Amino acid sequence: MICAIVLAAGESRRMGAQKLLLPYAGKTVISHIVDQLLDSAIGGIYVIAGHEGARIAEELSGRPVCVVSNPDYRTGMLSSVRCGLRALPRQCEAILVALGDQPGISPELVDQMIHSFNRVDKGIVVPCFRGKRGHPIVFSERFRNEITTQYDNVGLRGLLQAHPEDVFELNVSAPAALSDMDYPEDYRRELSLLENSNRAKHKHA
Repeated sequence: MICAIVLAAGESRRMGAQKLLLPYAGKTVISHIVDQLLDSAIGGIYVIAGHEGARIAEELSGRPVCVVSNPDYRTGMLSSVRCGLRALPRQCEAILVALGDQPGISPELVDQMIHSFNRVDKGIVVPCFRGKRGHPIVFSERFRNEITTQYDNVGLRGLLQAHPEDVFELNVSAPAALSDMDYPEDYRRELSLLENSNRAKHKHA
């Protein structure tokens, strides 16, 4: 079973508002991302909340996900990854770490990554668009202890740097793997991409 950790604990300071609760595709950003994961082959979803965690949990109530509170969220993203790893059931063979502010994620991308992880003899799978690595990332549960005790200053990048021979780069054809949202202009870009995508779908319907 492959479980997902969704990082949803940040303070959204650069956005100026709780970005995960902004409207997107008829719901909120975090609900959309969770729904994309629910439509994929992921076995269990663990959303790590921190800043405004009660609002995040309320937003996701009714969906079959586990919301985990990270009291140390201000220390950075790695604390949320570790919080998620501690919450995962032991039968998780691999972990997909997804960003809570990457609305371009799709079930197709997630399933491609799971398929690649199961097919190639590597412990880490990362999507690549035009030579640049993005998110989400999948890694074997054998790295669990390593991540909980190392890489304090560099986060999961440290895992990739420590095991270059164990990384499979999955080449993807769309830039969504590189797109998260930190600033208001990033949010506007994602809304514009969504609008263009919907327009294209209607044209071909």
